[in-house]
Amino acid sequence: MTEVELTESTMIVHVRGADQFWALKSQLEIPLIHVVGAEVDPAVEEHWGDLVKGIKFPGTHLPGVIAAGSFYTSGGWVFWDVHDPQKALTINLAHDHYTKLVIEVTDPAADVARIEEAVRARKSS
Repeated sequence: MTEVELTESTMIVHVRGADQFWALKSQLEIPLIHVVGAEVDPAVEEHWGDLVKGIKFPGTHLPGVIAAGSFYTSGGWVFWDVHDPQKALTINLAHDHYTKLVIEVTDPAADVARIEEAVRARKSS
């Protein structure tokens, strides 16, 4: 599970608990200028299965159990930390190492709203 912290210029994704071990990361710090937007993507479970075709480095993938870490797919590098796809959100990025982050949070709709508001505020300043 992860928690999203937003500052005026940065989005910090804190990886919590044992997921730090599985993902081999404790946090990701992304400049807000790189955040394109966030969404609850109903196809996350389908994309989860596609990770088998990608390269995980470093990361852990047990289909139906956990996807955690960095995965190289046909769309570029993606960071995953998901146990329950129903609690996942996707954060799309530009000009960053990762093309997107797919993370599990407590309240995906609330975090999407917070991220989208931070992106709008950054664009209007």
